Amino acid sequence: MLTTIASATPTVSVAPETLFHIGSMPVTNSQMLGTLGVLILLTIMFGAVRAVRKGSRSRLMHLMLWAFESLYDTTVEVIGDKAVARKVMPLSVTLLFFFLINNWLGILPFVGAVKYHGTEVFRGAAADMNMTFALAIISMTTAQVWAIRKHGFLGNIRRYLISPLKDPLHSFEGVLEIVAEFSRTLALSLRIFGNVFGGEVLLAVIAYLSSYAASLSLPLFYVLELFVGAVQAYVFFMLTVAFISLGLPNGEDAHADAAADKA
Repeated sequence: MLTTIASATPTVSVAPETLFHIGSMPVTNSQMLGTLGVLILLTIMFGAVRAVRKGSRSRLMHLMLWAFESLYDTTVEVIGDKAVARKVMPLSVTLLFFFLINNWLGILPFVGAVKYHGTEVFRGAAADMNMTFALAIISMTTAQVWAIRKHGFLGNIRRYLISPLKDPLHSFEGVLEIVAEFSRTLALSLRIFGNVFGGEVLLAVIAYLSSYAASLSLPLFYVLELFVGAVQAYVFFMLTVAFISLGLPNGEDAHADAAADKA
């Protein structure tokens, strides 16, 4: 398989390619691998739930429980509220495992090698800017929802729109915060897209340059990309939790909101 990949000329396509249509909806090669990743994720999660209910004490279950406990502790530390952390975790942890599985699937040898009418059948989900941007929008929208729940609709607006006559400095900061919300969404999507897409291009180029010695040169880069894929998935998780925490009131904000409500 590695020699087959190495003998092919590497092609770089930033946009995903359409394989077929379901009605008027195009189905791309990144959606194909993304769907496979979701199925694997659901299988693992439902299997873990059944194992916990049966009281399994296997090494895999210990690893899963350790991972969830570590992620929960991290979320509580960032959010600062256990009740909110338990509600934020389902989204942030799901995104972590979604990207983790798909990042690792995206570097398997069959990705890019299997073709249908000259089009690659599989492409990494995170190597599709549409996918990463959509999930970044979901993360940032969730952050705004939590901010509205904690500050109220008008209170959340007051975080950004402040009268320049009353407080010019904070009014300017509010405008910068509006710009920051959009830049965070873009940065969140571009960060993981750039790293994953760059990793896939790197593997293709190394395979092409090393030709039939690919079986010797590629394993090292595969290990590197496994590590990078895991780190980028964790970074997406951390940034999602951190951006949600930015909209939650700290001790001083909570007292200020309470005073504003009384006034």
